[in-house]
Amino acid sequence: MKKLFQLIAAAIFLANLSARAVEISGAEKFTYKTASGTNLNLFVFQPKEHKAGDRRPAIVFFHGGGWRNGDPSAFLPQCRYFAYRGMVAITVQYRLAPAVKIDGCVRDAVSAMRWVRAHAKELGIDPDRIAAGGGSAGGHLAAAIALLDGFDEPGEDAKISSKPNALVLFNPALVLAPVKDVAVEFSEPLKAAMVESRTGVAPEKVSPYHHIKAGAPPTIIMHGTADTTVPFATVELFAKTMKAAGNRCELVPYPSRQHSFFNFGKSRVDFISTMQDSDKFLASLGWLQGPPEVEKAMAGFR
Repeated sequence: MKKLFQLIAAAIFLANLSARAVEISGAEKFTYKTASGTNLNLFVFQPKEHKAGDRRPAIVFFHGGGWRNGDPSAFLPQCRYFAYRGMVAITVQYRLAPAVKIDGCVRDAVSAMRWVRAHAKELGIDPDRIAAGGGSAGGHLAAAIALLDGFDEPGEDAKISSKPNALVLFNPALVLAPVKDVAVEFSEPLKAAMVESRTGVAPEKVSPYHHIKAGAPPTIIMHGTADTTVPFATVELFAKTMKAAGNRCELVPYPSRQHSFFNFGKSRVDFISTMQDSDKFLASLGWLQGPPEVEKAMAGFR
């Protein structure tokens, strides 16, 4: 009996770790959902002189970590930059394994995007200009909420769209199941994720590639050509298929870069470059004005 209680306590401990409390300086915290006994929060960075009633473009980021690790602070530098540029920037906490499988992560991402659009007026956001972004597993979630259907939580108002109006993706995992008639080389980390014991449903049901259709939001993907976690060939296939369906999809290759190359703490040069690419993409949609100001903004970063 004692051992049973120890096992139960360990399971509860691990579940709590998967959605542990997070605090981020400089952001306003909101609870968008309560699940698995935990408040799930998102963190909002407002631009200067911003006020309720504004209709600013926004970007909502989902962190990476293989759907097992990580926290919203990973996208703090990107949020600070886009807030500097006049956008409302948001980074999201979602449940992780072992509390949920990948399909549960997708449900949380859907809930977060729906909450943002439902509260657009008080956040000063234009509900028709909300981008989703993310890196690795977070890039998967951003693409998943754009392309997948059927992951709405019971009780949420499905009349409020959870679909983003644009995608800004960094080395995203976009192909999570075999592709018929196409030879795709998957990395060992991706192979390990492409099983129902990890995905929670048939893998193709949470694979953004398998749900590409006309009308997908305009997309930019920044990816290292030497990525051994999410092979470059998988995003090439995704981009090619998006374009064949009539969608805008820009793939920006970063030669010789490996996974997570874009992170602020990994390479100043690549952080600046990916922010410039993202900025120009959003400017092409009319969401930002003027040239990128990454280095100027970074002068205030620590």
